[in-house]
Amino acid sequence: MDVNDKKWKLEALTPIWTGDVNRSGDRLIPTGIIGSLRWWFEVLVRGLGGKACDPTAEKGRCPAKNGKHCVVCELFGCTGWSRKFRLMILDENGEVIQKQMDKGDEFTLRFIPLRPIEDEEWCLIGLTLHLIAGYGAIGGKIVFKPSEEWGIADLGPDDLDDSNGRIVVQRSRRGLKLQRNDIILEIDGNPVNTIDELKNLLSEKPHGEPLIIRIERNGTQEQVKAWAGKRHHQDLGLIRIIESPQGIACTREQIEAYVQGDRWRKDIDDSDFAWASLKNYWYVEGRHLSRQSFTQSTYNRVLGRNMRKDQAQNLWRDTPVNKWLAGRQQMSKKIFSFKNPARTFGFVKPGLVDFDEIKRRLGRVWQDFNPDNEFRDGEWILNELFNNQEASE
Repeated sequence: MDVNDKKWKLEALTPIWTGDVNRSGDRLIPTGIIGSLRWWFEVLVRGLGGKACDPTAEKGRCPAKNGKHCVVCELFGCTGWSRKFRLMILDENGEVIQKQMDKGDEFTLRFIPLRPIEDEEWCLIGLTLHLIAGYGAIGGKIVFKPSEEWGIADLGPDDLDDSNGRIVVQRSRRGLKLQRNDIILEIDGNPVNTIDELKNLLSEKPHGEPLIIRIERNGTQEQVKAWAGKRHHQDLGLIRIIESPQGIACTREQIEAYVQGDRWRKDIDDSDFAWASLKNYWYVEGRHLSRQSFTQSTYNRVLGRNMRKDQAQNLWRDTPVNKWLAGRQQMSKKIFSFKNPARTFGFVKPGLVDFDEIKRRLGRVWQDFNPDNEFRDGEWILNELFNNQEASE
């Protein structure tokens, strides 16, 4: 190992989705991890008073006409300036991970310098990983929302019938594991004959948890590998840090001076994405937003969407705040929630929606919510990140 390498050992608390060109999540794509790291790095830099371009935006991305680039592009690269590191994602045996990471997997992020990386950049990488582990999520599809409703292999109870003493799939869709007229016989070796028996087996299982289902299809019994619930309700991207490299520590003053320095490009039109900053960030530990039933959804209520499942893409009231929080096609929602382990976080936009409005909306759905003790803003998180860094020296 190069003595300049830095390694962070992590554990996946949920599966981690990175996807590929075919939008399949079966393989681990390192560029998906790098892209997520960069996005959170940008959020951190803006929260520290620095400027960060949006590399996906047509206007304003680096480099500038004078050749300057932002502090984020210095490390992650841009046109004419390559990334300063290579990232390897390794398993417990030091082998490169090829498959999607599942819950409980331990893995190592190994950063290999391709050019000299400054002490402040190493500190920012470490702070970014601690930000993700403690208060965010990594990878793709983290906008998936929890649900209290149970299901099997992306089907719900309304897709099943047990009127003849056997559980028969009445409705399905092309490409799903269970097809119309399949008879469900066993779940992980447990016989089932009624929908209530199936519900008792599955209602406590997390969405996306693997299952072995024995079915009868066209008169022949076979086993099908599938999952509990519906995949678009599963938690993805939560991690914890097991071990960090020694000797990486910087003061907040040092890092703020670095990201705000005159070396970096300042003429960035960030009006479309300046909200993605720790200055506008909030976090609640141990609570989640979800769908409770066909007509009830705490998640949609906080976003400002209609709570009915068949009208969930419509706003409850067509207001600028609801439009921004709920997002739309090609524009992300601004609130993210996870059930196990439970956490909820999001952003505000100065001049449009503030922290008090978010607290008010959360208070409507969490009856015993105490924002003074539970609601954390980005400034509180920054202080925690630097205090914990100093404590680990």
